[in-house]
Amino acid sequence: MTITSLSDLKALKARLDQSASDKVKILMSLGTCGLAAGGSKVVDAIEETMASQNLGDKYEAVPVGCMGLCYCEPTIELRDNSGKSIIYGDVTAEQIPAILKAGMSGAPAGTTVVERTWYYPEDEANTHKALQARIALRNTGCINPELIEDYIRQDGYQALGKVLSGMKPAEVSQLVLEANLRGRGGAGFPTGKKWQFAAAQPKGKKYMICNADEGDPGAFMDRAVLEGDPHSVLEAMTIGGYAIGSDIGIIYIRAEYPLAITRLRIAIDQAHEMGFLGKNILNSGFDFDIELKYGAGAFVCGEETALIHSVEGRRGEPTFKPPFPAVQGLWKHPTVVNNVETYANVAAIIRKGAAWFRTVGTAGSPGTKVFALAGKVNHVGLVEVPMGTTLRDIIFSLGGGISKGRAFKAVQTGGPSGGCITTKNLDTPIDYETLKAIGSMMGSGGMIVMDEDDCMVNIARFFLEFTCDESCGKCTPCRIGNRRLYEMLTDICHGKGTPQTLVELRNLALVIKDTALCGLGQTSPNPVLSTLTNFADEYEAHVNEKRCPAGVCERLVRFTINEKCVGCGVCARNCPVTAITGATKKRHVINQDKCIKCGICFEKCMFKAIDKQ
Repeated sequence: MTITSLSDLKALKARLDQSASDKVKILMSLGTCGLAAGGSKVVDAIEETMASQNLGDKYEAVPVGCMGLCYCEPTIELRDNSGKSIIYGDVTAEQIPAILKAGMSGAPAGTTVVERTWYYPEDEANTHKALQARIALRNTGCINPELIEDYIRQDGYQALGKVLSGMKPAEVSQLVLEANLRGRGGAGFPTGKKWQFAAAQPKGKKYMICNADEGDPGAFMDRAVLEGDPHSVLEAMTIGGYAIGSDIGIIYIRAEYPLAITRLRIAIDQAHEMGFLGKNILNSGFDFDIELKYGAGAFVCGEETALIHSVEGRRGEPTFKPPFPAVQGLWKHPTVVNNVETYANVAAIIRKGAAWFRTVGTAGSPGTKVFALAGKVNHVGLVEVPMGTTLRDIIFSLGGGISKGRAFKAVQTGGPSGGCITTKNLDTPIDYETLKAIGSMMGSGGMIVMDEDDCMVNIARFFLEFTCDESCGKCTPCRIGNRRLYEMLTDICHGKGTPQTLVELRNLALVIKDTALCGLGQTSPNPVLSTLTNFADEYEAHVNEKRCPAGVCERLVRFTINEKCVGCGVCARNCPVTAITGATKKRHVINQDKCIKCGICFEKCMFKAIDKQ
């Protein structure tokens, strides 16, 4: 079926609404996290139970993308036509018969019910203002990503129809600019302004690119959108193509995202079949198509000029700007590069308007931000919160607090380019400016939580090691400077640091920040500078006392035997270098000169008589 006009699209949506089943939907979370946690077995159990108990008239099983509840996968949701729902987490195949028997009447004993913590700003009748507000994730976890009809039921392609039937290209860019949608990939540049720059260039070949490379450690926001709602990105790219005068879009996606690639390919084929991609879209005279390009997982290709070089088949290295890609980009033609989450907001803005979008978030940073919450937190997963939400609300309300009852120590936002934020800044409202003011950045949305057992010097070293491995090597400050930073951090972790090392560490970090070629190089010292500022005592302990307060840096760990020792000899018998001596039933002693810090004595002692310092 080919849709040739907005009226055809509205008629199709009306028919789909009328034919909607009154069955209870079983939404089965089948993103990468759900599948990895054993979601396929739960799906098999649902299908077997429905067949064996003849429940086909009562239930409709719907595979969906990630619901954001990664910490309790496998996850399913039962939802009826009134909007009532029950979400089950940590579901096993054995629980399915009881869950389906109970239906919407209540949760069976032994199952885990998960509280919904989000609302949908698009639903004007929804008065429940939960902590999360879903715009970018509005369909993720709600629809079958492999059925374009499900997307159309959720007003899919209505924004494209509105644009092509009644808006001029300049009006589209202006609307996005008035909404003040800022790029969700890191720097927060106004999306509408970027589109206007490209549109202002002379007519000719222009490109719309979607950056779906997502190379930050612990980040999986874009992957979830592409797996759960691929048509939202296709629709937004087509709208953007119309706004700037482009007839081709390219999705640059990392090859390590096979499920996202599969669902994107299905969505592109479906959009072609219905006439939302290709020639003369909706009989408007506008042509637009989308193709996929695979990346090899290079972190530097998150920088737009490096990404463009990679698409061209060249080495992924950044270039000096100006000229900016919107003026001279892919194959030297005007090019717009936005990331997945940025595109995921566009269709909602076109449908509901700029003023509606600005009702969510803050004045300077309207809308929402999706974060991948990871690390030492109970509720690992995806959250989407209005800009201005505090870190405390995200970590302790949505994240369920620190795992294993440990104390919160820091949170790293912005990935390797971000900084470590401490307890004193937990009540900071999150937006682009406030995070920058406290030495971090928004980044693409990775948020890694650390507890009292983490060594902040070692954390900085971890991120520098990642940066060194991922540096393209084009500019000296990044190629050599970051390697020197890493070596100094290694010396400190190994007990070889001096007070002069700390001085040189800070000075070099500041030089790299001022002189590196691209944004990734310029922000790479942030983990060093933020930990030097916020955890100076830990650096000083490593340097002056040759001690790691968290007990992480192996070469600085010191094992000692305390007064709880009963002289059983287990530690001495298991020590591989005979560093422990003592008489039977007498307190033993560890020879620190012989100890190799292996920790076997600590693990074997049954009386907690060995301290790790």
